Amino acid sequence: MNNKKVMVAMSGGVDSSVAAYLLKDAGFEVVGVTMCLGVKSGAEDGPRCCGEDAIGDAKNVCTKLDIPHHIFDFSKEMQLNVIDKFIKSYLEGQTPNPCIDCNRVLKFGILLNKALSLGFDFLATGHYGEISDINGKYLLKKPLDKRKDQTYFLYQINRENLSKILFPLANFRKENVREIAKNIGLPVADKQESQEVCFVVNNNYKDYLEKNVENNSIKPGNILDLDGRIIGRHGGIAFYTIGQRKGLKISAPTPLYVIKINKNTNEIVVGERKYLGSKILIAEEINLLSDELPEHAKAKIRYNHKEAPCKIIKLNECVKVIFDEGQEAITPGQSVVFYDNDIVLGGGVIKNVISDFNHIMV
Repeated sequence: MNNKKVMVAMSGGVDSSVAAYLLKDAGFEVVGVTMCLGVKSGAEDGPRCCGEDAIGDAKNVCTKLDIPHHIFDFSKEMQLNVIDKFIKSYLEGQTPNPCIDCNRVLKFGILLNKALSLGFDFLATGHYGEISDINGKYLLKKPLDKRKDQTYFLYQINRENLSKILFPLANFRKENVREIAKNIGLPVADKQESQEVCFVVNNNYKDYLEKNVENNSIKPGNILDLDGRIIGRHGGIAFYTIGQRKGLKISAPTPLYVIKINKNTNEIVVGERKYLGSKILIAEEINLLSDELPEHAKAKIRYNHKEAPCKIIKLNECVKVIFDEGQEAITPGQSVVFYDNDIVLGGGVIKNVISDFNHIMV
């Protein structure tokens, strides 16, 4: 791979650091880049960049590996394409997935285009996924370490860009990655995993939304049971998601869960857990990583969800997904991703859910 230039997106974590090391060891010309995303670091009045110590850690790793390190300011792009969308989705009663948007727009959109315009042959990251060239067709596949599989977050990559992306950790397990980092003396070898959403401190969505939305954007409303009776009050639909149990502040003989969120009426419907089951969803914003979606496949409705067999019906720009068995708490705003064994076929954003109990739901 002499003379092949690779830009490595480096977050300051162990995965992207080892990815950079592996590429250099394989003979690539490697340059590390850290994206400044406008995320507050540490104290409330601290610098707005990539999270606490991220740039410093990435820079130290690059120094250790003897490769250049650069910083790109993508804070405006982050705000416009990820954070603003995140807030808007919650205000509309949906549950967004900002990590998918960040990968689609920033890493494998803007950053990839910048790398190519600067003369790099590839963009690489520390994601756990695999890109395979099979007879000239590039496919996104699950990595060796299925426990760390991140392909759910990668399904919106433009298929035409797969040939320009490298995932060096495809054939490594997490424990092996840490072992490599320790063996070569990387300063981030024992660094903990980053939090789920980088711009939400301690994953406190309620606190983040309260501090970052306009006045009167979040309004209290009624909580209804499945018969339409008012049984409580909520503090704003933005603070709730399908399947939520905590925070309802309702006394009932059996546990109650959020079954439906109605933006138009500013109401939340709750019921017993058995009413969370659904077999049918409608997805939009479809991105294909294969020639076409088959009639039958397996699908995940959230990152930690087990794949389930389903039927896929094309509806113009959308798809209708019918699962063989009911899935619990299918949530608008999240993504449904389709698989054929280890191959990622594509996916889309869940728009509507057709509940098994629509006939009794208000």
